[in-house]
Amino acid sequence: MDSTITPIVLKDGHEHSNNSSSSPRKGGWKSAIFIILVEVAERFCFYGVSGNLITYLTNVLHQPTAVAAKNVNTWIGVSSVFPILGAFLADSYLGRFKTILLSTIVFLIGTVLLTLSVSIIQNHHREAVFFLALYILAIGEGGHKPCAQTFAADQFDEGKPEEKAAKSSFFNWWYLGIVIGATTAVFGVIYVQDNVGWTQGFGMLTGVLAVALIVFLIGIKQYRIEIPTGSPYTTVVQVFVAAAKKRRVDETQQGWGICCEDEKNGADLEVHGQPKVRNLGRTTQFRFLDKAMIIDNKDVSSNTRNPWRLCTLNQVEEVKQVLRLVPIWLSCLMFTAILVQTHTFFIKQGSTMVRTIGPKFIFPPASLQSLIGLTILIAVPAYDKLFVPMARKITGHPSGISMLQRIGVGLFLSILKMAVAAVVEAKRVNTAIEHGLIDNPKAIVPMAVWWLLPQYMISGLEDVFTVIGLQELFYDQMPEGMRSMGAAAYISILGIGSFINSGIISVVQAITSRWGHNVWLGDNVNRAHLDYFYWVLAVLSGLNLCVYVWIANGFVYKKVDGDEDRELINGGEKSRH
Repeated sequence: MDSTITPIVLKDGHEHSNNSSSSPRKGGWKSAIFIILVEVAERFCFYGVSGNLITYLTNVLHQPTAVAAKNVNTWIGVSSVFPILGAFLADSYLGRFKTILLSTIVFLIGTVLLTLSVSIIQNHHREAVFFLALYILAIGEGGHKPCAQTFAADQFDEGKPEEKAAKSSFFNWWYLGIVIGATTAVFGVIYVQDNVGWTQGFGMLTGVLAVALIVFLIGIKQYRIEIPTGSPYTTVVQVFVAAAKKRRVDETQQGWGICCEDEKNGADLEVHGQPKVRNLGRTTQFRFLDKAMIIDNKDVSSNTRNPWRLCTLNQVEEVKQVLRLVPIWLSCLMFTAILVQTHTFFIKQGSTMVRTIGPKFIFPPASLQSLIGLTILIAVPAYDKLFVPMARKITGHPSGISMLQRIGVGLFLSILKMAVAAVVEAKRVNTAIEHGLIDNPKAIVPMAVWWLLPQYMISGLEDVFTVIGLQELFYDQMPEGMRSMGAAAYISILGIGSFINSGIISVVQAITSRWGHNVWLGDNVNRAHLDYFYWVLAVLSGLNLCVYVWIANGFVYKKVDGDEDRELINGGEKSRH
């Protein structure tokens, strides 16, 4: 064995394109639409539960406001962390299609149990069964969330220019479909829950999900389904082990074990049911991992390559891709901690304000979340058809602005949202004081609920920028064998953010409870100081934005050999978007 040998190319963990994995008659929008429909139904069900959950907990189960808010955050958090396990199973063993199918069945079981818990279950068991159903839903979310979007995106072949262009705008339209499902639930299901009954409201979710499961199965012959080849995470560990074993090896004396030409030769090899290997270009970040590619004396004396001592260039670069995303993940946690306010305290604000439309119709406070969806329904097409072409002319970037810039705009909007919410809440409390309602928390303050419109609209805009930006980033920059995990990583940001928000609530409660009745997050929202709490979140978000900008400036996009149309300059180094 010498320094110019042709290595055995590892298939696990390589970057791929989707041009050889399936029949050319499969895939594209004609198959993606079936997956989108089941995702719309799943979002319809999730928001049909989460959108009004705090109302059920406080009004039916009679939990204190702060306790109910933390329970909502905890459930949303668990629902967003379980996808890490679901992604591991999908990428390593089950495949995305089977994982979606199984998780949808589990989710359906959860909705059935939820309906039973609010109808025929006896009162003394109702709360326990209700929470059991909630966490069965969380398990279903764990398999569905990380796989549905990735599986749908896999239907587009990056090796075909027309499908590659379609995938570029896919994420915008995918999120638009999610918003349609969520907004419909927030409008229709929540109205039924508040005005007809909880049994009928949750029963609607069961029916819609059952129909969606049938539709998903109808499209089975249209899907591009890739076969999992085992855990891609083994190769990640191999890189760290190999680099650690050779930490004292001088690369200038030994030479590189895997050269770029060898990778190209090996890239022509294919495995049935798997897409073609794509070669990653070498980057200069995390140089300590490059030692995993060095051939030392033990490698030279061996007849076969030991993957725990000698790794390919693709393996090393894929591990770098994962490491680069970790700081981005951390710097977006505060954003999601703020995002969950729309499920909790924003609703409690709206419940105390005038919500009548016409002589009889009373707008449900939880349905205010539909304003976010309506904003997104308008903003996504405007972003895709107006903003991107205009920005492209200015920046020359194919997407108008980079993924990281898009995320940063949303982080700034989250600061603005909390500042606006604080100002509006201060006005609401002053109005309650002026009309002598300060000690009557159940009274309706003579202030139109539409004062909350700006903060909900900003929430929609920040979703268009940051949420969609994160989805695209964690799909595009993850190794293809770990793209379900990439989706799970993005989703887990929402979950960990919910836990952080619960932690902030606990800290604020502990500190302000020392002031007697002036608890910032007390049950009497007229005497509480939600506005102070919102200002705290705005300041924390501002500090977080500064950290994000610093991290984003040092981020290097992945390099893919021969993918020249994605080249850009980032921090003085040529990178790929």
